[in-house]
Amino acid sequence: MAGITTHVLDSSTGKPGAGMRIDFLVFEAGAYKLLKTVHTNSEGRTDKMLLTPDATKVGQYELLFQVDDYFAKQGLKLPEIPFIEKVPVRFSVFDTAQHFHVPMLATPWSCATYRGSSIEATPGWMIGVLSAV
Repeated sequence: MAGITTHVLDSSTGKPGAGMRIDFLVFEAGAYKLLKTVHTNSEGRTDKMLLTPDATKVGQYELLFQVDDYFAKQGLKLPEIPFIEKVPVRFSVFDTAQHFHVPMLATPWSCATYRGSSIEATPGWMIGVLSAV
């Protein structure tokens, strides 16, 4: 299966990150442009693929995970200014025949991503940049 998908795991509880807002952007004409905004469901996944196989093009993409808003809604006692805010994950699609699954594992204090399972995935291949803004 080709296309682009994601899911969120709340690593502080070990449960799916239900209700997290994710902005999905594409790099075009020298800037990132918003394609859509989605929210994760009760399983921590989006209800539909971010991009279907037919709509996926070779190029650069960004998932902007709204980690601070998610944890603020969880009722945790956190600092007024969060340690981790919005987390951009930029990655490139280089072969539209492959499936690109880009998960987010997050706590209020850490986050991680990787290229998820795919039959076509190259072992050890990691996704680009992860930083809090």
